[in-house]
Amino acid sequence: MNNLEKLKAARQSLLRLHKLLIDRERELEEGIKGPLSHGSFLGMLLNDPDFQWLRRFSSAIAEVDEFFAAKDGVTEEMVKTQLAKLKAVVEMGSDDYFAAKYQSALQQNSEIAGHHSEFIALIGSTGGEN
Repeated sequence: MNNLEKLKAARQSLLRLHKLLIDRERELEEGIKGPLSHGSFLGMLLNDPDFQWLRRFSSAIAEVDEFFAAKDGVTEEMVKTQLAKLKAVVEMGSDDYFAAKYQSALQQNSEIAGHHSEFIALIGSTGGEN
């Protein structure tokens, strides 16, 4: 599998991980507030500061989508840059709030942990590091 194919696969893997995280957050929120309409929950995802940590996933996915939609030629270096950006999404460096929320999700949900591991295995094998 070349790096362009890996980028496509990593995007799909990150999308699945993002969906699982959103589903978990909705379940937690509904456990506190009761059932939420789709529109109400979407508004929370987009505007509530408590959900800011999830936006790094959606932003990264959107950036890859824009990358694939670009009409200009794609170089190997550009693909590697995108792969490195995707890998950075799940790194728990200096953002303590992200790290706490993501670590909690990984520890409390085996399906999320499994998808995280699959994503890391895929992205780690890309040669995307510079």
